[in-house]
Amino acid sequence: MKRLILAALTVALTASLFAGVAPLSPVAASEGLADLPGYDRMDVPARHRAMPLAASVWYPAGRVTYRNTIGDSALFVGMPAYVGAAVAEGRYPLVLVSHGSGGAMDGLAWLSSRLAARGAIVLAVNHPGTTSGDSSPRRTMRLAPRAADLGAALQALLADPQFAPHVDRDRVSALGFSLGGSTVLGLAGLRFDGDAFAGYCRKAGESSPGCDFLAKGGVRLDSLPESFSADMRDARVSSVISVDPGFTHAAVEESLAGVRVPVLFVNLGEEHRWPAVDVGPRGSGLAARLPGARHVAVAPAHHFTFLGVCKPGGAELLRKWEDDPICDDPEGTERARAHEEIVGIVAEFLELAP
Repeated sequence: MKRLILAALTVALTASLFAGVAPLSPVAASEGLADLPGYDRMDVPARHRAMPLAASVWYPAGRVTYRNTIGDSALFVGMPAYVGAAVAEGRYPLVLVSHGSGGAMDGLAWLSSRLAARGAIVLAVNHPGTTSGDSSPRRTMRLAPRAADLGAALQALLADPQFAPHVDRDRVSALGFSLGGSTVLGLAGLRFDGDAFAGYCRKAGESSPGCDFLAKGGVRLDSLPESFSADMRDARVSSVISVDPGFTHAAVEESLAGVRVPVLFVNLGEEHRWPAVDVGPRGSGLAARLPGARHVAVAPAHHFTFLGVCKPGGAELLRKWEDDPICDDPEGTERARAHEEIVGIVAEFLELAP
């Protein structure tokens, strides 16, 4: 998936917001919510990074500005939104979103837009070093800066006079996929052990999912950075949704008791589930060991089903690029239907509108 980054997802990030769709004339406010969510971007000051972070915000829109398609690319179908629209009156739960390795905030537009349509504000960031076009095996292991990215974005949003009055600060959740799933578990207080992860990869083999990308980068698993095992807890986060999280075979057992917020684990697939991200009894077993955690599976599916709906010809394009087959789902899978199931599961857990 690392090569598609430059060829497709970066296009979505840099061009889809203001190009390709003719803006509509602004329209006066209508009663209640607009027919599409609102969308905007933020530059987030981050002392732990060399440059500000790119962040996106999806939210219930109270007025209509102009419609555009977010996250559209050569591979993926984008989602429509009203760019820069006023926030609808009211206070809403906030969901922080952390993308996976080689992903991007707008690559999960299918999820963010639907959660906003159900009455949530969704705040996502691009994590430097693990984002489209900037995905490094070595930087993948630096979990603490990723967690700090979400914390900095949350701080910026709560200081923004346009958004802050609309945030229900008692309902701040974090949702992450893959590497993002590990990141949000860190926000809940889970810690990871580098030696344990090195042992997992020795046993699974360096060609196994979750270890292969690191092996290609020559990452020394016997000398992982301190930020891999750091305490990343953020007391402002009141619940966590972790989708196919990495590194759970290396969870520090003593840290489990310190996770005091509700946790929902979502695994993709049954027979096609990746062992590296399986938190069920055939994998790390973390879901059963974490007190009070809920575990659900979406099937048929596999890890890549969580990515956006692919356009016709997407699979062929990936083969041409000699990239990961992220558009090839297991037989019987309808990615759009799986997405709707995931949204329903998440919305129920967060007690959003049906």
